[in-house]
Amino acid sequence: MKVLEIKNLVKIYNDSEIKVKAVDGINLEIEKGEFTAIVGPSGSGKTTLLNLIGGLDSITEGEIVVDGTNIGHLKASELINFRLHNIGFVFQAYNLIPVMTARENIEFIMQLQGKGKAERNERTMNLLEAIGLADRADSRPSRMSGGQQQRVAVARALASRPRFVLADEPTANLDSKSASTLLDIMEKLNQDENITFIFSTHDQRVVERARRVVTVQDGKILSDKKR
Repeated sequence: MKVLEIKNLVKIYNDSEIKVKAVDGINLEIEKGEFTAIVGPSGSGKTTLLNLIGGLDSITEGEIVVDGTNIGHLKASELINFRLHNIGFVFQAYNLIPVMTARENIEFIMQLQGKGKAERNERTMNLLEAIGLADRADSRPSRMSGGQQQRVAVARALASRPRFVLADEPTANLDSKSASTLLDIMEKLNQDENITFIFSTHDQRVVERARRVVTVQDGKILSDKKR
């Protein structure tokens, strides 16, 4: 089942007199349960592509269809609501709310969705168990290592039961052991629960785990290999 369809996607940035085509006519489909890495050198367009898929940047031309909805046709308020219910995000810098505990950071998305307290609590504790941090439920980010914070960020991304999770350089700030642990967790969630992950990365550790590698260069897909 297709969760994502990208058709003739173009993104142009206007910088004064110069137009930069960051994404240049990309076509891509992602099936449910994929574990896909989008790779390429700095400036290749991979992060721009991820931002477009997540509705964090506007489309110049083309279409992005998520589970049957063309996100380019949504109004700003509709897009915010759509992201809340359909797309999970994991960022390089973790982006946890510092005044909230691990439990509260994970619960927050579900609060925005209007979920009841009992449902929020059950889902949160199940996710904390899944990432191996049930014993750190009441710890704030400042009391956790970078690897632990990123694991909480993954749990937060999954809390809304999204169609897929977008992970932008999730291992970039982690040491080898923390990165390996994080990837083990994401791989297990992918295999056990059929959760779809799409990475933007230049980290070979992520590329080695991916079952599909899409290489982007100069805003175009250079190669698309499944394993």
